[in-house]
Amino acid sequence: MRTIGLTFILTLVGVLVLHGQSSFMTSDSVAVFYPARFDAAQHLPSFAVERQLERAGDVPDTWSVAPVFTQTDSTSTVRIAIGEGVDLYGNGEVTGDLRRNNTETVLWNTDNYEYKKHEGKRLYQSHPWILGVRPDGTAFGVLADNSWKQEFDLHGGIAIKSYSAPFRVLVVDAPSPQRVMEKLGDLIGTIPMPPLWSLGYQQSRFSYYPADSVRYIAKEFRKRKIPADVLWMDIDYMDGYRIFTFDPEGFPDPKKLNKDLHALDFKSIYMIDPGVKVDSTYGIYQQGSRGNHWVLDADGEPFVGEVWPGDCVFPDYTRPETREWWSGLYPDFMDLGIDGVWNDMNEPAVFDRESFTIPENGLHRGGGALPASIHRRYHNVYGLLMVKASREGILSADPDKRPFVLSRANFLGGQRYAATWTGDNHSSWEYLKMSIPMSLNLSLSGQPFNGPDIGGFTKNSDAELLGHWMAMGAYFPFFRNHSSKNTTAQEPWAFGRKIEDVSRTAINRRYRLLPYLYTLFREAHETGAPIMKPTFFADIQDTSLRDQQETFLLGDHLLIVPRWAENVQLPKGNWTDIAFEKGDDGYQAKVKLRPGAIVPMTDKVFQSTEDYSNDRIVLLINPDDKGKARGHMYSDAGQGYGYQNGAYALNSFSAELTDKTLKVTVQLDWGVEPNHREYRIGYVKQGEIVYSEWTTGNEIILQL
Repeated sequence: MRTIGLTFILTLVGVLVLHGQSSFMTSDSVAVFYPARFDAAQHLPSFAVERQLERAGDVPDTWSVAPVFTQTDSTSTVRIAIGEGVDLYGNGEVTGDLRRNNTETVLWNTDNYEYKKHEGKRLYQSHPWILGVRPDGTAFGVLADNSWKQEFDLHGGIAIKSYSAPFRVLVVDAPSPQRVMEKLGDLIGTIPMPPLWSLGYQQSRFSYYPADSVRYIAKEFRKRKIPADVLWMDIDYMDGYRIFTFDPEGFPDPKKLNKDLHALDFKSIYMIDPGVKVDSTYGIYQQGSRGNHWVLDADGEPFVGEVWPGDCVFPDYTRPETREWWSGLYPDFMDLGIDGVWNDMNEPAVFDRESFTIPENGLHRGGGALPASIHRRYHNVYGLLMVKASREGILSADPDKRPFVLSRANFLGGQRYAATWTGDNHSSWEYLKMSIPMSLNLSLSGQPFNGPDIGGFTKNSDAELLGHWMAMGAYFPFFRNHSSKNTTAQEPWAFGRKIEDVSRTAINRRYRLLPYLYTLFREAHETGAPIMKPTFFADIQDTSLRDQQETFLLGDHLLIVPRWAENVQLPKGNWTDIAFEKGDDGYQAKVKLRPGAIVPMTDKVFQSTEDYSNDRIVLLINPDDKGKARGHMYSDAGQGYGYQNGAYALNSFSAELTDKTLKVTVQLDWGVEPNHREYRIGYVKQGEIVYSEWTTGNEIILQL
């Protein structure tokens, strides 16, 4: 949150109150619209918009996407006409189809088990953002810069109703949806570069208990040679679900457990919820009470609600003192060898209230740039403020490492602090298929680091379901298998040798594609580009692709087609299948390489990113109809911040196909090329791969 922008807008608001509705351009493609009665104190500082919005000129008369503001005593509404044939996407974490036309969504972060409450129209996160794509491929985006409870109605246009004072609206208009997404990244910020290990396969359960069961799982992965990087600890590791504690019987020595996991090249991630148990003998509760850190009820007393530990109080993250206190709890915790943190239940969830959360008239006292206000204003950003403080605390524990935080609740802009997953899904084919449009719309809402619980969280998975979900999930940005208590185990080997082999093959593919995947994360960090993209991004003028939701793009160059997909419309051109293995197990997704693309992958199979090396790179190539292809690869240490000072390498590749040869030129655009790096052409033709010899030169030639 930036107070400079608040000062600027407060000055501008005086003009708005005097002269009515106002607008201006803040860049060549971004317009800002203020209602006549805009009250900065009700909406600023912005939680979504990261940079100061300075006037760069007037909105042109030809600007076609403009909001109409209306107000009642209790609500404010914005209506935007969108024109004929416009396809709508985004709105963050939503159920249903990829295309959002004729849908309704309530932005009120809700602990929504299996998405069954409220007809699935309100989930764990809030993203007041809509992407519109016109028939000709030009696009626009609408950002309602408002953290209050609000509703989106996309029947026949865009209508946004907020239970608040009038709010400002930002509109992006650009030649393509890709360009709109870059402009969104410029406005709300992008993901930080993650640690490389967080891109690996991850295994979780509610819960692995006791500690020896965690060791057993780790050893099984290594014994079975199934690559994996992370094991997750759900709430049962705690002493009576008290956060920042450990069960003395089940987890008597967490430091030794983490050391043992590290010896097996595993990272560990532990859950921390916001609810603090009301217990006069509990140190965290004592500290928080002394510091007056709790959210208050309407009577000014600490709000008490039931969660896993029983009666709990909740940190008021709007207070700078509370955020500082919360951050300060992490260094000792991380010093036990913990590698990452999972902030869950942070909508916040409260079991003993009909609303399942803190009442809307609960009190937040604010401080600094944040004014005091009721919970209705801060509910949707409670998770964002929590993960921001958590990330700062983890970073302070070890400033030389990149933090990793996963959050269930979040808000537009929260991608700056945490990755996310799609909450408590269900082990069924319906939810497997639903996970693609859910992750795509999150990706189209500024949160590229996301994915579902692979295999499904609730109910029992089965062999066929897990096999297909693993084979598809290997291409999601976040790749974690997670299941609930009292359900059938769903580790890769849980259903026998066949599905174990299917899972191993899928995971091996992901690890071999790490050079390409890591490059995509770097692009997301630099520009805000999604990592997982809808199929229509391959041809934005082909309207037949606009509702494709059983397939998706991984970056620009790979099209993922699950084996179960039936309603498939492929982009035009020679998208060629990549044969990663000999034979076909019937489960692996078809991975199609775009014509004109070069994709880097490793020649080796790694058991974890601790063994990862890019010293032998296969360049998968599918020349276009002119015999040309291009690609690039980013690499750095995978950890730390040396890349910010230029300690990285960026290679570009160009290929030319003639009748008898395929020649690839390797160019170092930045950094130092390792002397020992070897390259090899993998010419993808009719599903098969024809390989060249290995070479360390900057030209690679395959004789045909």
